[in-house]
Amino acid sequence: MISGKYLQIRSLALLLALLMTVVARADSDAAAQDEILLKNGSRIIGAVIGSRDGVVTIETDFAGTIDVELAQITSVNTQDPVVILMADESVQHDSKLVISEEQLVLSEPGQTYPLEELLVVNPEPWELGQGYRWTGSIGVALVRQRGNTDTDEVDYKLESKWRSVEDRYTVKANGETDEADGTKTADNWRVSGKYDYFLEDPNYVGLLVQAEKDKFQDLDIRYLVGPYFGRQFYDEPVFSLQGELGFSYVTEEFNMAEDDDYGASNWSINASSDYLGGDSSLYFDQNGIWNLKDTSDVIVNSTFGLSYPLLWQIEAAVEVLFEYDSGAVEGVDDLDQTYRFRLGYTW
Repeated sequence: MISGKYLQIRSLALLLALLMTVVARADSDAAAQDEILLKNGSRIIGAVIGSRDGVVTIETDFAGTIDVELAQITSVNTQDPVVILMADESVQHDSKLVISEEQLVLSEPGQTYPLEELLVVNPEPWELGQGYRWTGSIGVALVRQRGNTDTDEVDYKLESKWRSVEDRYTVKANGETDEADGTKTADNWRVSGKYDYFLEDPNYVGLLVQAEKDKFQDLDIRYLVGPYFGRQFYDEPVFSLQGELGFSYVTEEFNMAEDDDYGASNWSINASSDYLGGDSSLYFDQNGIWNLKDTSDVIVNSTFGLSYPLLWQIEAAVEVLFEYDSGAVEGVDDLDQTYRFRLGYTW
C-alpha cells in the first residue's frame, strides 16, 4: 500500500515539473519576441507591426504601441518573416526584418541595402496592387459668416477617396441651406468628381467634373469639365504639397444676368503639415478658375484650417474660408469671408 508520504513527494515533484515547464515556456516566448536597440542603449522588446515614413511601430506589453524613428535605431531583429516594400517598388515576402549599422539586411535573398531603400514594412494590400484604399470624411460646421449674407448657419461637407497604386478617384460635396425668420438666407452647394492616373512618381494626369450653385450670388448653375496635370511636390508628414494645373470648359447660367460659357485655366493647391504634433494637421486648400475669354474674371476659393482628433475617429477643425469672384454680378460683393468650427467623422 502506497504511503501518504510517498504521495506527497510525488505530488510535489509533479508540481515542480509543471512550474519548470511554465517558466521555460515563458522564457521561450520572451526570447522569441522582436527586438529594437536604440542608439542611447535602450532595448525595446515586443512585436514589430510595421514601418513607414521613417518610423518603426512596435507593440509592447509594458507601454502599448510605440513609434520609433529609424534615425534613433541601432538595430532591429524580428523573429518572423515580414513583407517589405522597397523604394524601387520590389517586394520581399519571406525575409525577417534585420537592421544593423544603418543597413537593411535581407535573409532572403541574402543581400544588404542602404536604409533609405526601405519604404514600407507590412504594407497595406492596395500598396501591393491589390484593390483600392477607401478614405473619407463627413462633417457639419457651425458658421458665422459676414459678406453677401450676414448669418449664423449650419454647413455640411463630404469627401471620399479611392486610391490604388495606379490611379485615384475623388468625390467632394459641400454646401449650406439656411433660413432666418422663415426666409431662406443661404442656398449654395458644390459637387466635384476627379480621376487621377499616376505617371512617373510624383506626376499624374487627371480629369475634373464639377457643378455648383449659389442662389444669393445669382448663380443658378455652373458646370466645369476638363483635364489637368498634377504633381506631388512634397509628401512627408511634416509637410505635404500637391498642385494641379489644367484647362476646362465652363458653362454658367444665372437667374438675372446673361448666361455665359468660356474656356478657362483652372488650378488646385493642397498643403498640410503635422508640425504642431498631437496628430493635429494644419492645412491649406485652394482652387481657382481663370476666364480666358475675359481675363479680368477670376474665381478663387481658399481654405485655411487646423484639424485635431477628439476620440475614436471623430475630429474637430477650425477654418477660415475666402471666396473671391472678380466677375460677380452687380449688387453682389466680390469677396465672402467665412469662419467655421467643424465636427466630423473620418475613415
